[in-house]
This record gives sequence, C-alpha cells and structure tokens, in this order.
Amino acid sequence: MVGATVLSMSCGNLYVLVSTIIDNLTTTKILLVFILKIEVEPTKQNVKKITMGSDRKEEISSLKDALLLQSGVGGFYAGDGSVDFKGKPVLKNKSGNWKACSFILGTFFCERLAFYGISTNLVNYLIEKLHQGNVSAARNVTTWQGTCYLTPLIGAILADTYWGRYWTIAGFTTFYLTGLCTITLSASVPALKPAKCINSKCPSAAPAQYAVFFFGLYMIALGTGGIKPCIWPFGADQFDDTDPRERVKKGSYFNWFYFSQNIGAIIAASLLVWIQDNVGWGLGFGIPTLLIGFAIASLFLGTPFYRFQKSGGSPLTRICQVLVVSFRKRNVAMPGDSNLLFETQDISSAIKGSRKLKHSDELRCLDKAAVLSEPEVSTGNFSNPWRLCTVTQVEELKILILKFPIWATGIVFSAVYAQMSTLFVEQGTMMDTAIGSFSIPPASLSTFDVISVIFLVPVYDRVIVPIARKFTGKERGFSELQRMGIGLFLSILCMSAAALVEIIRLRIARELSLVDQEVAVPLSIFWQIPQYFLLGAAEIFTFIGQLEFFNDQSPDAMRSLCSALSLLTTSLGNNLSSFILTVVTYITTKGGKTGWIRDNLNEGHLDYFFWLLARLSFLNMLVYIVFAGRYKAKKAS
Repeated sequence: MVGATVLSMSCGNLYVLVSTIIDNLTTTKILLVFILKIEVEPTKQNVKKITMGSDRKEEISSLKDALLLQSGVGGFYAGDGSVDFKGKPVLKNKSGNWKACSFILGTFFCERLAFYGISTNLVNYLIEKLHQGNVSAARNVTTWQGTCYLTPLIGAILADTYWGRYWTIAGFTTFYLTGLCTITLSASVPALKPAKCINSKCPSAAPAQYAVFFFGLYMIALGTGGIKPCIWPFGADQFDDTDPRERVKKGSYFNWFYFSQNIGAIIAASLLVWIQDNVGWGLGFGIPTLLIGFAIASLFLGTPFYRFQKSGGSPLTRICQVLVVSFRKRNVAMPGDSNLLFETQDISSAIKGSRKLKHSDELRCLDKAAVLSEPEVSTGNFSNPWRLCTVTQVEELKILILKFPIWATGIVFSAVYAQMSTLFVEQGTMMDTAIGSFSIPPASLSTFDVISVIFLVPVYDRVIVPIARKFTGKERGFSELQRMGIGLFLSILCMSAAALVEIIRLRIARELSLVDQEVAVPLSIFWQIPQYFLLGAAEIFTFIGQLEFFNDQSPDAMRSLCSALSLLTTSLGNNLSSFILTVVTYITTKGGKTGWIRDNLNEGHLDYFFWLLARLSFLNMLVYIVFAGRYKAKKAS
C-alpha cells in the first residue's frame, strides 16, 4: 500500500514536471515567433506577414492560447479553440464528450417533449375548442410552425455575435416559459375559453380569447428560436474536430441527438395527446410548462463540464464587409497566385473563435475583397475590414452562397413533413379509430413516425453505417449529401402511400353512400402507418443529414447562423405548404366547384393534393442531384 502511494505521488510529480517543461518550451517558442515577427518590415514582399492588432500583450496572449489549443500540448487540451466557463483552455479529460452531452440532451429532450406536447394536437384544439374550420386550423398551425423555424435566425445572430450558444439558450427559455404559462391559462380559465357547442352550433371565440391564446403560442415560437439553432451545435461543440476519435463520436452524436428528440415526440403524441383529449387541455398544456423548468435545470447543472466556443462577432457584418470591399475593388486586377491574397499569419484566423479556411476557386469575384491594393501596401494599414478582408472571411461568404441550392431543396421536403401534423391528422379523423372500446386520437398516429425514427436510428448507427463504411470508406458511412438524397427519395414514397390510402378511403365512402355525410368511413386508421413510417425513415436521412451538413460544412464562427438557416427550410416548408393549400383551395373551388379539400373530406379529393406533393418532391430530388454533384466541401487551413 505504501509502494502504491509513493508511485502515485511520483506519477503526480512527474506530471507536474512535464507540464512545466512543456509550458516553458511553449513560452520560448512564443517569444521567438514574436521577436521574428516584429523584426520584419512591411515591404511588398512580406506584407502577408503583417498581423492585425496593435497591442503586443494581447498578441502574445492570443498567440500562446492558439499554440496551446492548436497543438493540443501533450494531448491535454482541445485543439479547436474551446474554452471553459471562465474562458480558459479546456482539458479534454475533464470536459466535453458524452459527459457534457448528457446534460444538453436532457435539456433538449424536455424542450422537445414540451414543444410536441403543444404542436402535435394543436390542430384539434383549434377545431374543437376555438371552433375553427379544417382549412383555417391547418393554415394557422403551419403558419405558427413556420414561425417557430423562422425565429431561430434571431437566436443564431445573437449567439454568434454577442452571447454565445449557452447564454442564448438560457435567455430564451424565459420567453418559452411565459408562452406556456399563457396558453395554459387560456385553456384553464373559463373567461378565456369560447362557449361550448350546442347542437352542432359552435360560437366563435371572442377576439380577446384569440389574442391571449395566440400571444402565448407566438411567445413559444420566440422562445424556441433561441434554443433550436444553438442546442445541437452546442452539443457538437463538446467534440474536438481536430481529434479523429472525437470526430467519429460527433457523427454518432447527431444520430442520438435526433433519437432523444423523437423519444420526446412519442411521449407527447401518446401520453400528452391522450391527456389533452380525455382529461383536459389545462393539464395537457400545464405538463409542458413544468417540463421547461426541468430543461432549464438540466442546462445549468452541466455548466462545469461544457466546452464553449468564443463568439466571433456579427456574421452579417462580415458578410457585408466582403460584399462592400469586393465591389469597391471590382476594377482591381487579381494576382495570378492566390497565395498573394491577404491572410493573417497567426495560427488562428482574424475572426475570434474561427480556424482559417483555405482559398477556393469558386466565386472568384469575391476574392477581390482580399486583394492588397497599392494604398494599403504603401501605408501598411491592413486593419480596416471595410477596406481589406482576409481569405477566411471571403471563404465564409462563399460557403454560404454555395450551400444555397442544397439548402433550398430542403424546403419542399419540409412541406411534405408538414402534412404529418395537419392533413394526415385530418385524414385520420375520417377513418375508423376504434380498437375495441378504445378510440385512438388521430394525432397519435404520428407515434408511428417516431417509432420509425427510434427503431431506425440505432439500426443506422450500429448496422448501416459500418456496412456502408466498408464500401464508401467514409467515417460515417455515407456523406451528408448522399444521406440527404436518400431521404428525398423516401419522401416521394411517403406522399404516394398517403395518396393511395385516400383513394381507398374515398372509394369506400362512395360505395357506402357516405360522400354527403361528414362521418368516418369503416377503414382502419392503421392504414396510415406506412406513410408515417416512410416519413420517419426520410427524416433519418434528410434531417439528420442536414444537421451534419450544416454543422460540418459551416465556418466555425457561423455555426449557429447556419443551424438557423437549416431550420429556416422547415419554416419556409410550412409556409410553402400553407401557400399551396391556399392556392389549391382557391383554384379547385373556383366557379362553384367542390374543391379538393373540404370540411367534409368525403366530398373532396385529398388524394389529388398528396399526388401533387409527390410530383413536387420528385422534381425537387432531380434538382438536388444536380447541385449536390457540383458541391465541393470546405477546406480548413
């Protein structure tokens, strides 16, 4: 026992000794580099050796931090620029990885369970309690859901510019909690609820009642705007991109991140929907309110273990700077060698919290923002980003532009996905929901979408990826682009399956003379399972592929913004669905026609609408294949 103690003390002393030697050697290197730098004069031949910033103490400190982080001295420190809560470089073995992610996933799980507890059955609340029509209710739900994926732009800009991802998540939970409390009161206080229906006559909700409910609903939309774009990049921050082992873990993290989201969704679609339909909407909305409290607690409990990325300043400002400078220098001649374009010679880039990016040959017109002009060379002033940008700053904008076609193809897929909480539910209400004496809430069928995800995520992560890796040689089995393409194909099958079910349902309605009656036809609601299952499979490939793509192929200082842009496809998809629904309703009812989508679906042709979306999905996939084949991945310096 004494020997073990001595050995332990010796190992501890040896660790301290080695750390001290390494620190001294690192400091010596820093001083040598700094001395060499200040002896170089700003001539035309060495202008690229000039660095930005005038305070030498800050330069020594930042250079020391960069050397420590990039070299990962002794493998102790993260090499991606991560810091702890106090802003100091983090030790790998005491931070990040799955230890930190467990708290982040706990926060995300509670938030998703709360969100789905509101959104899954919302269309039925609007119809049954606020007495709205089918089209109006579907339009309101898709518009609100679209807003929920639009507000992340606000949270992302605040995170990347000022607060960082952690404090943005923490701050926006206040709006979330306020919104949930408001709609809980709206569903509980008699004065805030419309009067009950009497003999199929349902009085409309008063303007004040609408105002209170929708105020709470859109406060939730604002609150989720600070969480959505930050929570999954914050989890990805816990894995060091410069460490091959942690990089593989990060690929697995995205799968399990989506898995936890769907565990929350299945509980919401089953237990919370049942409570709302059978116990009461007050309790059904009150439980999500409590869950947000648990989400906040989980976030703060993990603080000592988190790795934080420094905010790099306003990404929108940097984008504007590149556009302005490249326009000003539109007549300046481009150098024949791209190595002559301006870039700092520090280990890290001039953008705080960002690694350098290599120059690419696309969009050469933007490179003029990094061309050194004669006045800049003669004065030696390279510190004004409105006059001269670095190659990394130019490449940031290039990456965003080149991503745009890939990003745009996600909009149609999101329009397809929006049907799960709207027209799929309305289709289910016109089918047989009984199992013996028990009636299944139509909104609960979304459970099968979630079951599909929960079943397929482990299969994909543990079975499909290892098999695909043998054929493709890629760490994650498929590339992000390949993965998204498979999902787009599955979305076509999903809408085709929904259309076939509706064809069968309408045929039975005609055979039983139920066309003029707003009653369910004797066709089991379980016929909807294939369309939900296919949609879940499409999610596994497309949505998780998007998470990976917009994280890995984003500049370090723009990850929250790029996350928000990926979520924006969902917003625009919901709005596209609402727009298509409005246009189709207008065209198909023109001239006194029956229309495709009626309050009584037995009179309509919902199958035509599903076939329309299937055709749009097919065209969307063709466009995706063209642009995905041309895309070139970013390259870190």
